[in-house]
This record gives sequence, structure tokens and C-alpha cells, in this order.
Amino acid sequence: MTMLNAFRIQDILDIAIISIMISALLIWFKDRASRFVFLGITLLGVVYMLARFFQLYLTTVVLQAFFAILLFVLVVIFQEDLRRFFERLALLGSFRKRFFAVAPFNESAEVLAQTAADLARKKIGALIALQGHDPLDRHLTGGSNLDGILSQPLLESIFDPHSIGHDGAVLVDGNRVMRFGCHLPLSANAAQHGNLGLRHTAALGLSERSDAICIVVSEERGTISLAKGERIQEITNASALRIELEAFFARRTPLAKPGPILRWLKENQREKVIAIVLACILWVVFGYQRETIRRDFMVPIEYRNAPAEWVLEESKTTEAKVMLMGHAQAFQLLHPESLKISLDLAHLPPGRQEVKLTHNMVKTPSNLAVAGISPERITVVTSRLISMAVPIEVLTENDPPKGLAVQKITATPAEVRILIPRRLRGKRIRILTEPIDLAQLDIQKAFTPSLRYPPDIQFAGGKAPVVRVVVKTRQERTPSRR
Repeated sequence: MTMLNAFRIQDILDIAIISIMISALLIWFKDRASRFVFLGITLLGVVYMLARFFQLYLTTVVLQAFFAILLFVLVVIFQEDLRRFFERLALLGSFRKRFFAVAPFNESAEVLAQTAADLARKKIGALIALQGHDPLDRHLTGGSNLDGILSQPLLESIFDPHSIGHDGAVLVDGNRVMRFGCHLPLSANAAQHGNLGLRHTAALGLSERSDAICIVVSEERGTISLAKGERIQEITNASALRIELEAFFARRTPLAKPGPILRWLKENQREKVIAIVLACILWVVFGYQRETIRRDFMVPIEYRNAPAEWVLEESKTTEAKVMLMGHAQAFQLLHPESLKISLDLAHLPPGRQEVKLTHNMVKTPSNLAVAGISPERITVVTSRLISMAVPIEVLTENDPPKGLAVQKITATPAEVRILIPRRLRGKRIRILTEPIDLAQLDIQKAFTPSLRYPPDIQFAGGKAPVVRVVVKTRQERTPSRR
């Protein structure tokens, strides 16, 4: 019951996402030669999870070190599978279009099966590659582009022994012949399938690297073989080949039918059940939150929605200690810098107020709870700002150049309107300019200095005005000598 009580909606989503990821891996590897490596790694993963669950310290440490090294090895072992995976991700949009396309290629299957049977009867060699979802350009070399409509006369003319491209492969995409005379990659595991010819080795090599299937006609024995899913098998007659091809086209471009979710659930049911069981085990080992812990954080206080004509008096409290409670897994996903106490001043009356810091002022993830805030209350002193006009005082430094005398200094505007706290009312407020260097009057007579003002004041309009200072000079008379 304790585990059921700890089960949350987030855990259901967690298990569902992991189940989909595991089922995708199982479906991906079930027909791959590298599935045995994947199975071995999975078994080690199960041992590691059991060691974690039963707190077997030595086994856990050793397997952690092993998996840290294995991560780099897996990139090498599964580099071809990873490349295919990312290629499929890049073409996800085109898959969706293909999936909903109503295009049963029964006619294409009939043409291919009949052509292969006729070529086999005449003992004319042929190699036909049928493209699936995976792009094949990086696997093909040489050849010529064609992009013609698939037909038996076209295929027989290509594989005619007197044709230039008869020794190469033909690439078929749906009901189109895209290329001919191209070369396919050779299989690295041909020895496992007996004594294969060059065409059979090339067909097997392409099926190992993609989801394409290849039809091979042996010119020596007059037989038909089909390479798919890293396996190659001999086909007895045209009818058996047509059934295989129709099944391939149905998987590649199925008819759009109602209930795609139900159809997806019916496919690969064994892999999906295994994925759900493994995801549940992973949740029990890593996600099941047993103990509740408490952690303290110093959190900044945010004062918001203060009216424009208000000001916070005295030294305001800038941070408080927040005590959070939750499971250890929840704290692992928490970013402490995102925590803050948000204090709304919109409806706070002016004057000295004791404000209680409540739990709903702290924004936390749903799986963490606020256990307490220290201090529980803070003092906030607010007052309404008073508007007043203050003259600009121009400061100067140094003496003017010889022969010049300052006649008049004018500041525009001559005064500015400011907002001050009530406590400063009756005190002298001075708005000063940065000192004007009178020694530069021979080259400059107009200045735009910055302003100096007390930190507690605000300018009407929200920012300090631009002040222009003009210095009017006159020639200084030099006393005459007698």
C-alpha cells in the first residue's frame, strides 16, 4: 500500500514514456544481428538494477564503472544502427505522409515477381533493391539515374546480358525505377550464410544496413532469393515472391484505415509488454520515492506590483530561508536559483505593515512542499511619493583660458520635477551637474553633463532628463601700462 500511495500522475507519464522508448528499442533490434549484444547489455542492466534495489555495494560500484566504459564502446558497436535511427528521425515527416498514403502496390509486386520468375527461367542474373523508409544514397555507388515507370520490359532490357548496366543493381522506389547499374555494399557476414555469389553478398549487405529488401536471380542456378532483415532465403516460385513483396509494400505504405492507435497497439505486442514490465522495474529501482527529506534554501524576496507613486522606506528584507520537503529524486531535478518569494504590493496600504510570508508566495515543483519560511513575517514600510520642482545647480572646475571671462552659465531645463519620499519633505534636495571644465571654453561652450542626485529620489517620467549647459563668455580687458 505504501508504494501505491506514493504513485502519482507524473509516475504514470514517466512509465509510459520509458515504455515507448524501450519498446522502440526492442522492435528496432529484434531483427538485427546486433540484438545479441543488446540482449547481453540488457541482462547486465537488470543485474545492476537488482544490485541497486538490494543495496549490493560492491556489485553496484563495479557495474557503474563498467557501464561508464561501455558507453564509448556502444557508439562503435551500434554506429550503423545509430546512423539509421537519426536518419529516420530526420525523415519523420515523410514517414507520416507515406503512412497515410492510400497506395497498395499490388501491381508492382506482380511485375517484380513475374519478371524475376522469367529471368530465373532464362538463367539471366538480376539484382533488384526495393527501398523502404531508410534513405539509400550513402550505400549506393555508381549507376545512372532513370526515374522511369516500373514495367517488365524495362527490367528485362536493363538485365539483358548485352546491356551496359546488367551487372549492377536496379533501385525501385514504389512503382518507379530510380537508378540502374549501381553497386551495393558487400556483407561482412556472408560466410554465415554459406557460399554466396557476388550478387547475393551485395543484396545481403544492403539489407544489413537498411530496411530495404533485395531480389536476387542467380544466373548459374536459375533460382530466386530474397534478402531482408539481415537474412537471405531462396524463394520457390513467383507466387511466394509476390506474397513477400505485397507484405513489404503493405508495411512500407499501408492503406489508411480508421483507428491508427488500435492498430499500433496490436502490432509487436510481445515487445510492448516486455517494455512496460521493464519500465515498471526501472521505476521501482530508480523512481520509487521512499524517504522524505528536508532541505533549506536562502531565497530572494521579489517585491512586485508596487504603484509608481510609492516607495519602500528603510532597508527592505532581501531574502529569507525556505524549508522544502520532498523525496530525494525531486530535489535532483530542482534548480535552486529558480526559487523566489514573490510579494505582491498592489493591495498593500501605505505605512508600516507586518507582512506574513505564506507558502503560496513560493513557486516550487508539484512534488516538493514548503515546510516553513524564516522569518515568518517581515516589516514593509511604504509611503506615497511627493512631487516637487528642484533647480539644476551647475558645478564648474578650473579657470577659463587666459583672455576669457565667464559672463553667464545657463542650464536647460533650469529645473526638474522629482518625486521624493515623505520623510525627505522639508529637507534640502540638490540636483547637481557633473563639473564643467572651464579650461575647455576656447574649443567648447555647450555641454551635456550627467546629473548627481540622492539615491532616494525619482524623476517624473521615470528617468533623469538630459540637461544642456551653455557658458557665455566675454573677452577680458588687459590693464594698459604707462
